[in-house]
Amino acid sequence: MKTTTFLTVAFSAAALVAVSMMDWSSMCHPSEEAQATQDQLRHVGEAKIASLDPQPITAPETPAIEVVTDVTTSDAEFAELTWQVLSDVEFKDVYLEELDAYYWMPKFGPQVIAAEGKEFYITGYMIPVDVDEDFYVLSRYPFANCFFCGGAGPESVIDLRFPGKSERAYQTDDRLTFRGKLRLNADDVYQMNYILDGAIEYTP
Repeated sequence: MKTTTFLTVAFSAAALVAVSMMDWSSMCHPSEEAQATQDQLRHVGEAKIASLDPQPITAPETPAIEVVTDVTTSDAEFAELTWQVLSDVEFKDVYLEELDAYYWMPKFGPQVIAAEGKEFYITGYMIPVDVDEDFYVLSRYPFANCFFCGGAGPESVIDLRFPGKSERAYQTDDRLTFRGKLRLNADDVYQMNYILDGAIEYTP
């Protein structure tokens, strides 16, 4: 169990470092804000590798938010999860003394909270973060305008967690649809805010 945790922590940190160290210049020109985001990712990843702390560093707790709306479903087997729904979130900078860095802490809105734990399909552009490690992100926008280039916020990307290995190697900006179960992350700075568990390609 300890070995598994160690490897998971090491992979999460390495993935963050990989994101921040990737050569984005060939396809985009990061703004100052984007560069600050990449620097933050790098610092978090490096700190994680150095400490290999199996316990995630959490941001301060926020009051529970009452769910007042729900995501509309259709007669299809899976409802569509739109990027508009995922934009129902606000972020604030929270300083984490352990990392000597700021973290964008999300405060999810009622639409997002209502969607958590449910199965949906969502369409976007593929961002291969680390093909060898099977680490792919689905983005609302193409690579040149994505979160990593500073063209959008954290709510515009979702981490694809395949039920095993991905079906194939995906290319940058492949526009595809995946289905899976939405998981929210507000506390673990080493993961993205939106995660699609059991992600597989899907045709609506």
